[in-house]
Amino acid sequence: MGALRLVQGQREELLQALCLGGSVEGLESVMDLLLAWGLLAWEDYQGLSVPGQALSSRVRGLLDLVCIKGESACGLLLAACSRVFPEARRAALSLGGCEPPQEGGEAGPMPAAQALRSRRPLLVRSLRRGISAALRALLQSGDFTTCDCEEVQLLLYTPSQQARRLLDLVQSKGESAATILLQHIQKSEGSPSAPEKEEHPAECLLYQKKLKSSLSAQSHFLSTYGGTGNLSLDDIYTEALLEVAQGSGEAQQPLGLEDILGQAGTLNEEADTVLVSGEAGCGKSTMLQRLLQLWARGAALQDYLFLFSFNCRQLSAEEREVSLRDLLFTQCCWPDRGQDTIFQYILDHPHKVLFTFDGVDEFRLGFSDVHRVCCPTQCAPVPMLLFNLLQGSLMKGMRKVATSRPVAVTPALKKYLRKEVLLKGFSTEGIDCFIRKHHGNPSVANHVLEALQSNTALFCLCHIPVFCWIVSQCSGELLGGGRSPQTTTDIYLMVLQHFFQRCSSSRARLGSDWVQERVGTVMRLGRVAMGGLRSSCFVFSGAELQRYGVTEEDICTGFLIHTKDHSSPESRHYEFRHVTMQCFFAALFIVLNNDIGSSTIQSLFYPQHQQESVLAKVCFGPCLSAGSPKRGAQEAERLNLEITATFVCGLLSQRHRKLLLQACPAPTLDRKCRQVVRALSKGMQRHFKSIPQPIQGEKKSMHAMPEFVWLIKCIYEMQDVAVAKDALARLEVEHLKLTYCNIGPVECTALAYVLQHLRTSVGLQLDNNSVADVGVEQLLPCLEICHSIYLRHNNISDEGIRKLIDKAIQCENLQKIGLFNNKLTDACTKYFAELLKRKQHFLSLRLGNNYLTAEGAEQLAEGLRSNRSLQFLGLWGNKVRDRGAVALAQALQDSPSLVWLSLVDNGIGNAGACALAELIRSSKTLEDLWLTKNCITREGVEYLLRALEENTTVKSVWLRGNELSPEEVEEVIQRDSRVVF
Repeated sequence: MGALRLVQGQREELLQALCLGGSVEGLESVMDLLLAWGLLAWEDYQGLSVPGQALSSRVRGLLDLVCIKGESACGLLLAACSRVFPEARRAALSLGGCEPPQEGGEAGPMPAAQALRSRRPLLVRSLRRGISAALRALLQSGDFTTCDCEEVQLLLYTPSQQARRLLDLVQSKGESAATILLQHIQKSEGSPSAPEKEEHPAECLLYQKKLKSSLSAQSHFLSTYGGTGNLSLDDIYTEALLEVAQGSGEAQQPLGLEDILGQAGTLNEEADTVLVSGEAGCGKSTMLQRLLQLWARGAALQDYLFLFSFNCRQLSAEEREVSLRDLLFTQCCWPDRGQDTIFQYILDHPHKVLFTFDGVDEFRLGFSDVHRVCCPTQCAPVPMLLFNLLQGSLMKGMRKVATSRPVAVTPALKKYLRKEVLLKGFSTEGIDCFIRKHHGNPSVANHVLEALQSNTALFCLCHIPVFCWIVSQCSGELLGGGRSPQTTTDIYLMVLQHFFQRCSSSRARLGSDWVQERVGTVMRLGRVAMGGLRSSCFVFSGAELQRYGVTEEDICTGFLIHTKDHSSPESRHYEFRHVTMQCFFAALFIVLNNDIGSSTIQSLFYPQHQQESVLAKVCFGPCLSAGSPKRGAQEAERLNLEITATFVCGLLSQRHRKLLLQACPAPTLDRKCRQVVRALSKGMQRHFKSIPQPIQGEKKSMHAMPEFVWLIKCIYEMQDVAVAKDALARLEVEHLKLTYCNIGPVECTALAYVLQHLRTSVGLQLDNNSVADVGVEQLLPCLEICHSIYLRHNNISDEGIRKLIDKAIQCENLQKIGLFNNKLTDACTKYFAELLKRKQHFLSLRLGNNYLTAEGAEQLAEGLRSNRSLQFLGLWGNKVRDRGAVALAQALQDSPSLVWLSLVDNGIGNAGACALAELIRSSKTLEDLWLTKNCITREGVEYLLRALEENTTVKSVWLRGNELSPEEVEEVIQRDSRVVF
């Protein structure tokens, strides 16, 4: 197909690709190439670069212009797109095989202005990090004025945009300016290190030394959870799992700390903010602390001269209006001298500065892009300053790393993200490593690990680092006998007992009535915690604690820790060791307080508009001076209330009734338990009522939202089978979809506990979560009720498959398994082969995008030969090649049931195509064969065409992306329309 037809036929796709993310970088990079190749005249370029013109209008204008210029122009456009687009975007388009013109073929020297156009792509890359030096050269030569320099260096421009504005302005100035710029670039390229040293004033180097010393001291001890035990970060730090967020088009792979700021997973090249998201307690603050430590030591991120770190919890307490300069020098590190020089350097070199913001979800004000602050010396409220930094209105080009819980990140912030990275907590190996690091005595560490391995529910909880820390802290209680923890509430009651034991005046173990003895402290701290949740307040002044009646003895228990507050350094401020600890004390206050009525419990479970009125009136009173949270912060407040509600459910479990009766009458506990059960039932019913009626011929399905998963966790915390059965009594669906719900091993435990009580079998879809091998093991109790299970993109390995298949073979209902986009290798295919041999009513197996080779395909073929029921087999995106394709085709030739087979992108050539042609000839049931993106030539296609002449049941054979010319494709389509390209 010709280039003109390709451009016209893919106009909408090209428009979307060039407008992706609202960034102009893709379009301008393509235009740079077209200008260099001579396709665009300077007048054409100027017409497509009118200020204020919408990006989509510019792209349409370019497409129109290129189509008018004809076939060769369209070919150059496609070649430019092929160079600029990332691999995932190229794969979705047909860009032809057009080649750009050969470079360097000019006969003799060219004018400088023309050289700027012909070398434009290279010059843009060269100038990005040397804009200031280039402008100085042009100023000194008299070709540029100060106004010209200011026009180029507008803070709203990215470094690439500044480079292009510079080139455009030089072009308009004529040959003299162009000559000066080219001479400057040639000189700087000849001695690349010289300009770098010139741009580091002595004051900046001295300030960097002080900043590194300050951050090194701050990051020496583990600061998370209050730095309990003065643990050295080097001694205790354990890497958690980091992955690129879904939607980046990148393959699932683990990331290292420095990869956070790397290219992997980048969605918007023009944005500067990287978001690290993770659930409460997954290790976000500790990860940032490690990042600061490595920079301060010179071990990482040395491209950045300055690194400024901010804690959003502390920033949210700042009530003054401040400027960017105040924020840097008063909140981070005060320069001993040369403040003006240092600040000007920061403004002139934003790419040399890195900001980190820990916990943007803890701001009282939600993210808003309504109020703009573009001037670095303008004073503004801290939240407004922060949000303008994150979105790039202020200090464009400066890289930022922010952390937050996932659900609290609003679309208003997401559109300004360069990329999102997910922090998923510890791996199984990480748990082992952390426990051994925490306990210097190997014997104690072994005993703790043995206790965890004998309790899979507790082991799952330890994938969340805060729980792993609690278990390590409370090893004495864990190993001291008694009932082993099963739920989150169990763990927090254990840490409550541990801290009271630690501050006990006697060394003897606490008596069985320890709650009764400490109820005063619990209630006072609970009131503080509850008041803080209501106002999104996490830092409390000494005066506020006094108003709550908190005593020095209460503070000495260790649940509250000192925190620095730059807004009023003369007074002491406190915070709970972790936000989950604050939620736990709030839950204790709700359960043990006789004055708490049904409205308070209802407000935890029912829609958010009730929370402000009920919680404000019933629980908090006039204790806090802080105002109500703003609308944008409601999502973060809701998350904290959900955690609190989960603890309330756990505390009202019959497991803890005897303990709580020491501090609360039985009738009160019974009444609140009934209220919680009723609230859970109503919450589940709301979800069931929202299930749409199925379209005729389709299964009735429910796409559950994250709130549904939270309700399931609440039911699990209660540990009451009757409650679990009642919650699902009215659920009548054939397919339960729980995709993108942040489901990890902990949630899998709760899901299995509840879903096993379903009355009818269901298809369970858990795609795009964080289930992993441990989560698979936790799901096994509910596998009996599943007729299908889908676990796409869940970081599952062969070990998880071994456990899954062992159970699946025993499950009569299970007929379909989907495990594409995981980490499966040939080692797991023997388990699937056994499954196929043993289950003669099994229908569908999809293992696409894993790491299977010909050896795995041959093992799988052993099971396929014995199976008489399989209808769907998906192995796309593996590497079975010809040998594997031959083994599979031969094994399936006698299949009386196969309907659909996918071997897309498997490196299959003509030998494999020949074997698959024999499958087509012999099969009486096959309808669709997918062979897209393989290595089949016209010879291999001929085998398939001849086989199709003998088979009328096959509906389609997909062959796009194989090794055929456009003419051969047209000829094949003419012979048989069932061959699809």
